[in-house]
Amino acid sequence: MNRYILIRRLRGPAILLLLGTILLMHEAGMVDFWSLFFPLLLILIGVLKLAERAALAAAGDETPYPGSPYPYGAAVNPAAAGVAQPQPGTSIVPATQDYGKGPEGGQS
Repeated sequence: MNRYILIRRLRGPAILLLLGTILLMHEAGMVDFWSLFFPLLLILIGVLKLAERAALAAAGDETPYPGSPYPYGAAVNPAAAGVAQPQPGTSIVPATQDYGKGPEGGQS
């Protein structure tokens, strides 16, 4: 299983575990729930996001970012992906036409 997917699936249970731990400590009179839960929740979400990014970076280019519409890896080459390429001489604009500047600085 991909590490990114594993970390993403553990996000909900980790938040529930944090909630249960803070509530148990609140019931024991050790901490105030509201003053401790939200900072720890933000820290937990940040650590999980960093872990997701590290898992994606460790996977390399063979694993695209989830939800990305663009291909990665070997599929970057359109010919390898099965996309039809235009044949030479069939484009609307001729390939030999140059739109650069002439010797006087204007268009040639």
